[in-house]
Amino acid sequence: MATSSVAFKSREDHRKQLELEEARKAGLAPAEVDEDGKEINPHIPQYMSSAPWYLNAERPSLKHQRKWKSDPNYNKGWYNRGATTGRADKYRKGACENCGAMTHDAKSCMERPRKLGAKWTGKHIAPDEKIEHFELDYDGKRDRWNGYDAASFARVVDRYEAADEARRKFLKEQQLKKLEEKNTNDDEEDGTSDEDDEDSLKIDEAKVDESKQMDFAKVEKRVRTTGGGSTGTVRNLRIREDTAKYLRNLDINSAYYDPQTRSMRDDPLPDADPNEKFYVGDNQNRLSGQALEFKQLNVHAWEAFDKGQDIHMQAAPSQAELLYKNFKVNKERLKAQVKGTIMEKYGIAADQEMLPQELLLGQSERQVEYDRAGRIIKGRIILHVQ
Repeated sequence: MATSSVAFKSREDHRKQLELEEARKAGLAPAEVDEDGKEINPHIPQYMSSAPWYLNAERPSLKHQRKWKSDPNYNKGWYNRGATTGRADKYRKGACENCGAMTHDAKSCMERPRKLGAKWTGKHIAPDEKIEHFELDYDGKRDRWNGYDAASFARVVDRYEAADEARRKFLKEQQLKKLEEKNTNDDEEDGTSDEDDEDSLKIDEAKVDESKQMDFAKVEKRVRTTGGGSTGTVRNLRIREDTAKYLRNLDINSAYYDPQTRSMRDDPLPDADPNEKFYVGDNQNRLSGQALEFKQLNVHAWEAFDKGQDIHMQAAPSQAELLYKNFKVNKERLKAQVKGTIMEKYGIAADQEMLPQELLLGQSERQVEYDRAGRIIKGRIILHVQ
């Protein structure tokens, strides 16, 4: 709907306006025409077709939605750095007191402060800088490389090439020195093999800058943060020669592999020999080492909180760990106390006297039968008398 004014309308006029808009949307009435003679789409919502009140629009129009601030004088140029317009012969009123240029004052002068400025000496007047004014468009204001000279990158290339040349020269000198030392020490040194000498002379140029090789697993990727995305460095600690987890067992019914987190919690080969397996699943890491201790610490904190202790693992981790250590000490002390009480009451079997040898070694194949009262019915026990 395109409204030309926001004047008050009666109920009848408003009803007629709605009927006209419905007829235009259905194609029964001709579309509304703006001040430039262009038809206005009747399906455009009112919040887009209605002009703001401060534009004082008398006729319906969509001009406020178009790029009305277009200027053909926009350009994408940039300042000519270091350009000057001319040099004066004598000091002029209003010029810089230090260098004598008219384009800036003494406070913003970039020259070295003179002992006596150009205002008092009238000599060595600096040329006036070329001041330019640009009307940049939307892209020109936001172009971070506007005014950059691509030819200036040649200096960076030259610097790196000079460094590479110096490195090659240094390596060649080191090789020559080692060859000279080898020739002078051939007569003195015996027993050294030729292979060792050749290996010592081989200098790998890649070892000169080992810091670059250390980043073989460095990946530049987008890292999610609370304040938005930011580019960061993430190191991939998996060696590329290792077998991937999802290739250890190609059975589709084997352990599940999560490609997003690169984790396989279950054992991919549960029936294999444990002595020959190098990977038993990520759950193994949760049941060993400090992970198990941390799990026990969390369980102790939860149980203590349920029993009325004012303890919280995330709010006060140091307090929770100290209480857990005290709990383990008290538990060991209580176990030792119970063990001592049992030993005092029933004794220690290891401290008792040894059984006699006739009882330990007095075994025989002689058969003896007893009745319910313990009397001998058949056979006879032979006692060894010492």
